[in-house]
Amino acid sequence: MLNAKQAVLWATVLILPLSVTVSHAETEEELAKKLANPVAALISVPFEYKYDQNLGPNDEGTQRTLVVKPVIPFSLNDDWNLITRTIIPYVWLDGVTPGSSSNGFGDIQASFFFSPKKPTSRGVTWGVGPILQIPTSSSNGLGRNEWGAGITGLALTQNGPWTIGLLGSHTWDIAGADTDQSDTFVQPFLNYTTPDAWTFVLNTESTYDWIADDWSVPINANVRKLVTLGDQRVSFTVGVRNWIKSSDNGPDGWGATLGATMLFPK
Repeated sequence: MLNAKQAVLWATVLILPLSVTVSHAETEEELAKKLANPVAALISVPFEYKYDQNLGPNDEGTQRTLVVKPVIPFSLNDDWNLITRTIIPYVWLDGVTPGSSSNGFGDIQASFFFSPKKPTSRGVTWGVGPILQIPTSSSNGLGRNEWGAGITGLALTQNGPWTIGLLGSHTWDIAGADTDQSDTFVQPFLNYTTPDAWTFVLNTESTYDWIADDWSVPINANVRKLVTLGDQRVSFTVGVRNWIKSSDNGPDGWGATLGATMLFPK
């Protein structure tokens, strides 16, 4: 039989490791907030399926895009992280050119953010670095199919359930490209995360083509829910968008997004 002193000792030995594990385990709400931060030290692999309509000269074309966007952080030292974000699109076009269809990979974009591990004294998280455009377009109309490079950066703040920030980049043509390129991408975003890991997202993914003097501006409204399936954390996304401005022969009206993001917290 254990006496009272031994019972307390064994209870401490058994319960202390459990309490440490629970206190250090990230909750779904905490992970959902990390997911709202593009430069969080969190490995994630998003899959997004996008549908857009009313493309082409007759506004009868459709575009479907499957995008894989792995995010992988690397710890450089005690103060800095390197966050890599890669966008790999596969595109289906139907009826954009009347009576024809095509599909294949678009151009890959790889971004590299050097980001401090701790926010500034004012609570701002930021990152900046190069962006590389890799010519992987497999047919005309699915991308520029030319090398490009530029600079990318972001800044955000998280206060309670709110995440407010701005992501941007600019890409120029390089390596003797056949056509000129000078594109600016701007993505202001506003996220609200609830204690049960629902996240409501409002943003725009706007692009300005300086050569053509042309804007593409979709307004996106998404809802995300982070869940645990066995040992795997997954965030599911459903959303709509409306194109308030698009390039010639670009999408018009409403579009939709479905997605799932695999999370791999440390």
